[in-house]
Amino acid sequence: MAQISNSSDSLYNFVVKDGNGIKGLVDSGLSEVPKIYIQPINNRINKLNSKPCEIQPIDLSKLNGPEHEKVVDEIVRAAETLGFFQVVNHCVPPELLESLKDSAHSFFNLPPEEKVIYRNSASNTRYKTSFVPELEKVLEWKDYINMVYSCDEDALQHWPNICKEVALEYLKLSSKIARDLLKILIDKLGVKLDDSKMESLIGTKMVNMNYYPACPYPELTAGTVRHSDSGTITILLQDGIGGLHVKSEDESNDEKEVWLEIPPIQEALVINVGDALEVLSNGKYKSAEHRVLTTSTQSRVSVPMFSLPMFTERIGPFPELVKKDGFAGYRDVLWQDYMDNYFRSSHDGKKTLEFATINST
Repeated sequence: MAQISNSSDSLYNFVVKDGNGIKGLVDSGLSEVPKIYIQPINNRINKLNSKPCEIQPIDLSKLNGPEHEKVVDEIVRAAETLGFFQVVNHCVPPELLESLKDSAHSFFNLPPEEKVIYRNSASNTRYKTSFVPELEKVLEWKDYINMVYSCDEDALQHWPNICKEVALEYLKLSSKIARDLLKILIDKLGVKLDDSKMESLIGTKMVNMNYYPACPYPELTAGTVRHSDSGTITILLQDGIGGLHVKSEDESNDEKEVWLEIPPIQEALVINVGDALEVLSNGKYKSAEHRVLTTSTQSRVSVPMFSLPMFTERIGPFPELVKKDGFAGYRDVLWQDYMDNYFRSSHDGKKTLEFATINST
């Protein structure tokens, strides 16, 4: 860190305002964790409180055969309990998955001046670090590029050249997975939606490429602290390094939280339920609280595709479920308002869901 002052203000300016990101800080010769990245004890990840997730991936190809109902039940059970599961034999080719990981590394290995042009881009493309660093007391050990989809032409014009084509293809194919899974989950609720309504629930789509540089003391930091995703369904590609942990809702262990590590599986995609789907299902499907560890050995990449409701959509529990359950656990909210609130504070578990939760007391 020869040319960078170790003061918090100087580090913040270098990482955030100048657009160098945590990768720029690491590349400058980082040998210790700066104070602005040292997480409080409650946000540090104690591996003693975690264990491998032993749930087997779901084979989506079997949806087209005699085991259709069995696979549907597996999907529903996972969405009702952990809110996370993995799928194999999906529609995204293995070579595309490898190209995604390669292009993510290629983007973040660009010179800082080629990445920083996306920091204040006028298009729907943003190069960022941490989550909302302007509001965070401690920064997350992560840089990312966020690419919001409006149309092919816009994506090919404004997304980074080094990754735009592969990211666009991934978005289109993973969007199909998200739609198919959402239809299964909504049908199982006994709710019937027409195509236009279904599309309105996943009509906002974006791809992130996340980069977690190697960290000298990973036990002091977090790649991403505990949070749930805001949207409907997330489709995630993780590389072979691992580090994704999901909070278990196992009520048999009252003494401590238990976190399950989602192991990297070759050619698998990770699926997780977001806040919007928990609200729509009146709490039947659980948005998954998760976090990401850093590592001291290798830099890690992941590529999520987020499918969210249209910002003009009002989101609340399906009326059929309110009638059946006899109560509404959540109020109707304009999705734009929900998202504004989501980005108004740092990650803090599922606290953002309280914006739509009806207090039973």
